[in-house]
Amino acid sequence: MALPPPDPQFVLRGTSAAVHTLHFSCAGQEPDTPVLFSGSENGFIHVWNLKTHRVDTALDGHGRKSVYCVETMGGKDRLLSQGRDQRICLWDLAEGRTAVTDSVCTEHVGFCRCSLLKVAQGRWLVATAAKGLEQVQVLELPSKTSVCTLKPEMGAKLGMPMCLKLWQFSCGSQPLLLAGYEDGSVVLWNVTMGKVLSQLVCHQEPVMSLDFDSEKAKGISGSSEKVLCIWSLNEQQNLQVYKTHKLVNAGISGITIRPDKRILATAGWDHRIRIFGWKKLKPLAVLDYHTATVHCVSFSDHRNPRERLLAAGSKDHRISVWSIYTET
Repeated sequence: MALPPPDPQFVLRGTSAAVHTLHFSCAGQEPDTPVLFSGSENGFIHVWNLKTHRVDTALDGHGRKSVYCVETMGGKDRLLSQGRDQRICLWDLAEGRTAVTDSVCTEHVGFCRCSLLKVAQGRWLVATAAKGLEQVQVLELPSKTSVCTLKPEMGAKLGMPMCLKLWQFSCGSQPLLLAGYEDGSVVLWNVTMGKVLSQLVCHQEPVMSLDFDSEKAKGISGSSEKVLCIWSLNEQQNLQVYKTHKLVNAGISGITIRPDKRILATAGWDHRIRIFGWKKLKPLAVLDYHTATVHCVSFSDHRNPRERLLAAGSKDHRISVWSIYTET
């Protein structure tokens, strides 16, 4: 008999709005308190204390417009957030500060989350959907210098970028970008040269979310359909379909592979979180707690595998936090 799926370890309430993005910061120096950042539809970023399960700080920097991306930039005091006010905000939260220190105007009207990549000490690249409907802009932070604007070739008809993932094979190697588009394609870009290396049509609907494992050169994407698509990158840097997995219900709004590359989680329009083994995409669990669409899933970065958590944010204003498959 398979074990029944667990209940959430705890539930965070108090955002007063749909939760669109989550990001953990737990691997700090002892006695640092592990925290979870959440971004909500009402424009607030909440900093949750994972020991008290309460909000330590509420940040208001996006003019009450939905926040749909939050990332830390080396430690929990340096924060990047993106909202529907067409801005990416940078924060320094040290010593209790709560004001935006800098911002970038993206002029992008969609919901495409930006992607952040550390390229050197104190230097980051951020990729964001740009003003031009099919374009992606890559900037260097904190200088805000433009690295390149990635434009599909004339007549490519990819539509808007829907999800982005900046990555590199190893520290110091050329940065690459995987972008999922409205036409169902996943495209691999060379950021330095500003050119397409490979394109793969994975879905018949817009690619809503993707994640990539650079060690195995393998990625996964989901859309509004009932299909997860796993694709791989060969040595010639060509994308190819590796396998597909049919889902019970349609609609994936988020996918994330755990940092140890053993399992992955999906956020479903059917209110459920699904857990799969990453090696063979074996279904492991269906977590059924929320009463509305699950918008996002995020794994914690605890150093100790037994402390690792999974958080899910939903349209029902709640964040469920789970402890699953934590044994190494």
